[in-house]
Formats: sequence, C-alpha cells, structure tokens
Amino acid sequence: VLEGALVRLEPLSAAKHGDALFAAYADDQSAAGWRYLPYGPFASGAAFGEWLSMLEGGDDPVFFAIVTCVDNRPLGMASFLRISPEHGTIEVGHIHFSPALQKTPAATQAMYLMMNWAFEAGYRRYEWKCNALNMASRRAAQRLGLSYEGIFRQMLIVKNRNRDTAWFAAIDKEWPQLKRCFERFLSPDNFDDAGRARQSLSSLTRPHFYKTDTGL
Repeated sequence: VLEGALVRLEPLSAAKHGDALFAAYADDQSAAGWRYLPYGPFASGAAFGEWLSMLEGGDDPVFFAIVTCVDNRPLGMASFLRISPEHGTIEVGHIHFSPALQKTPAATQAMYLMMNWAFEAGYRRYEWKCNALNMASRRAAQRLGLSYEGIFRQMLIVKNRNRDTAWFAAIDKEWPQLKRCFERFLSPDNFDDAGRARQSLSSLTRPHFYKTDTGL
C-alpha cells in the first residue's frame, strides 16, 4: 500500500474495489476514459468485476486501486508494468481516473506516490507511454515533469486501430528536484480556501524538462 494524505494505492481487488470503481467510471457517460485503453468499456458490473479478477496478484503489470482517504472511495486505477530491476527501468500505465478523480490534487498525489516508490526502490528510469493521439495523457506526462522522448510509429494495433506511441520518462538524477516540485505543489499552503492551487505543478516542473513535447 502506498499511502498519502489524500489517497492511498491499494493492491487491486475485484471483491473490494470492483463495484465502487464500476460506479465511479459510470459517471463518464461518454466512456471517453476508455478510448485509448486496450480494453473496455464494460457493459455490466459483473463483466467489469470478472475482468478485474484476472488482474489481481499479477507481478507485471502490478495493478492498484486509487482510494481517497477522506471517504475510502476507489476512484481510479493505475499499474506498474514492464518492470526490469536488472536494468533499473519501470513504467507507469493503465492509468484510468474516474471523473471524480480527474484534475484533482488527489490524482496528482497518486502519480507522485508511484514515482516516489519507484525511485526509492532503486529504479533509474521511470517511463510513461501513451497513444500519440491522446493529447490529455501527453500533457499530463509533461505536467508531472517527464521528458518527451519521441514517437514510435505504428508500434501497436489497439481496438483494430493503428497506435503510434509517444514516449516520456524521468531518470533518477532528475528525481530530487522533481520531488521538491511535487512537495511544493501538494503542500496545503499552496491551496486557497476554495481549493485552487496558487502555483500550478506545471509551472514548477517545466524548468526541469529535458525535452518538451512540441506536438502539444
């Protein structure tokens, strides 16, 4: 379990998290959150739960439910994958935030907790890959301080469509500065009484990009 003040990441359990996650994702009536994932949307809670049960206990990918600390609601998922201790590389992926989690400090803290764990565990390189058409994911990667490394053309076929893949990464020597950016952004004194951030995370991380995504 990765614990923060706003969220904790728990090993995914269909029995524990399935119903609440299905309900949270149902708030996305357009199913836009599933558009660039290689699975979903699911027609029923039973089908979704059956799929979740196949993900439990895996060693690569390793799936987590993102649970809010205020009300213990599972509102999203993410995973570690392509885990290579011998090379010191690890990827974050299968990220799917419900509408209630999107664009919140809790969502940012979830990503921070995963990145912090990886570098504290000794990984040298933390990767983020997404469909090159997924501009929201590309913007998110750069907001989190990951450097753009290019496009791998015709890398996959997903849902019967070509996928070019955009690559981003942070490396261990960058993490101390990026960690300070996250801590500054997530500090309670960075938010006003209405919950608005006084200083955005992107304004803190942007000076530390190695290379920006010119496609944005």
